[in-house]
Amino acid sequence: MKSAHVDPLFWKDKKVFLTGHTGFKGGWLSLWLASMGAKVTGYALAPNTTPNLFHVLAIDSMIEKSHIADIRDLAGLQKAMSMAKPDVVIHMAAQPLVRYSYVNPVETYATNVMGTVHVLDGTRTIESVRATVVVTTDKCYENKEWVWGYRENEPMGGYDPYSNSKGCAELVTAAYRQSYFSAPNSSNKIASARAGNVIGGGDWSEDRLIPDAIKAFEANKPLLIRNPIATRPWQHVLEPLSGYLILAQALFEQGSAFTSGWNFGPCDEDNRAVQEVVELVISNWGDGACWEKEGLEQPHEASLLKLDCTKARTQLGWIPKWSLETAIQKIVQWQKAFQAKENMQEVSLAQINHYLNAK
Repeated sequence: MKSAHVDPLFWKDKKVFLTGHTGFKGGWLSLWLASMGAKVTGYALAPNTTPNLFHVLAIDSMIEKSHIADIRDLAGLQKAMSMAKPDVVIHMAAQPLVRYSYVNPVETYATNVMGTVHVLDGTRTIESVRATVVVTTDKCYENKEWVWGYRENEPMGGYDPYSNSKGCAELVTAAYRQSYFSAPNSSNKIASARAGNVIGGGDWSEDRLIPDAIKAFEANKPLLIRNPIATRPWQHVLEPLSGYLILAQALFEQGSAFTSGWNFGPCDEDNRAVQEVVELVISNWGDGACWEKEGLEQPHEASLLKLDCTKARTQLGWIPKWSLETAIQKIVQWQKAFQAKENMQEVSLAQINHYLNAK
């Protein structure tokens, strides 16, 4: 199959209901959709970091409507969805942190599992919805520390509350799809998307490798790493976002053939150890940046994680465009531009255009 690309003409004037629009991935996707002429309604909690991408990119001024609200509020969510009358729903709101989930398991399950139930149940009563993409994570799989990638038909699992809650969200999505949206005359087509470790400029989240590295280097301190040999499928944020957009269009235009789970991960060579990633950031950052191993005992995290993305490549035509080296270079360029007080909306749109034009 020939490679697929994000189609701006498809998204022009499409009504999109996007949960999680105030987050890192949500900010980038809001900007991308708005730049293509989509009419975006966002629904999410207020940003929880200072600075944050939502304010830095002035997302509020670019989209049709921004609801600062909680997906655990079923009535509020359903009212917002009904008012928006969306063509496409993309659900990304989540509690996304492993270590936070150990301390706050009830909040994690309530947000990631019942939040997904609320979004999917909301689409049942809105006739305008033609495509729904539920975004989970590569950590939804039962991790057996295999050296090969997990395929979409592998069992769901998850050791920690975060990963397990995302496995549950996948099961919820499958149950809703089979129970309410499987009839041939059902207009809403539902799929789930599982991405790898997403990195990019403008991520100030707590307890993530690249943001922690940037904070440390800006403060002229060494980065503390808890597990240097752990490997992850690293990818620039624009990679999975392009996959979500291509998948949503396929659901909208072609329907049932795409109603399943989809992996969006990097090429095999970009499944790298934490130490390698940090050293790439250091080589791009300069200025005496360095790292040290953290000595404190840590909660369990998987050491080896990898995705098999053959399905997305062969059936959707989605292919990663940027190597890890390019991704790190773009992140450092973005952060340096932010330090220099450049127009970050323009910087970010330039990176999106560069991504779109990459071969």
